[in-house]
Amino acid sequence: MSSGNVRIHPTALIEEGVSLGAGTSVWDNVHIRRNTVIGENGIVGEKTYIAYDVKIGNGVKINSYVYICTGVTIEDGVMIAAGTIFTNDQYPRAFEPGDFSVKTSEPTEETLETVVRRGVTIGAGCIIGPGVELGEFSMIGMGSVVTRDVKPFELVYGNPARPVGHVCLCGQPLAPGRRKAAARKSPSAKAPQLLSCPACLRRYARSKSGVALKRGSALR
Repeated sequence: MSSGNVRIHPTALIEEGVSLGAGTSVWDNVHIRRNTVIGENGIVGEKTYIAYDVKIGNGVKINSYVYICTGVTIEDGVMIAAGTIFTNDQYPRAFEPGDFSVKTSEPTEETLETVVRRGVTIGAGCIIGPGVELGEFSMIGMGSVVTRDVKPFELVYGNPARPVGHVCLCGQPLAPGRRKAAARKSPSAKAPQLLSCPACLRRYARSKSGVALKRGSALR
């Protein structure tokens, strides 16, 4: 099922029950399995595979050669660069240990769910481990292996991926700002640290719970 203005390349394989929102483009040799839902104005790049029952929001850009398995939910405005691989089983086997029969490929109690919150960017060649949550507007550096949750606006990279800073809504790294006078006078004061974007001048407050956009710095 698809809404108006959907573009599907003739070589793409779209299975029964797939829903594509208006303005979405599906390019060559893409395979989308049954009952997957993709929102409006999305892009699915060439030779990408999306498994069954995957939920993808509006305005999501998926580059070429991306593998998205069952159990993944992707919110609005996410960028997934080329060659990214999602996983959903922490201890996979091809066989049942009792009789060595082939193990089912259907979801089981061992299948873990992964959530990619709105506005996340995943760099090229990343591997996203099972059962993690990527916080909204976080950024995963190229070639990273993500094995644990990522906080909102957090910048991580490496194998395993570790926090190295924070990024703005616009994608630029955030720079430390000045602490409030009370915090400067008293080191024990718990006033949040201020962060700012050199590019768009949005301001953020950093505390133990993470980074949040300050009131007045609009999501524009």
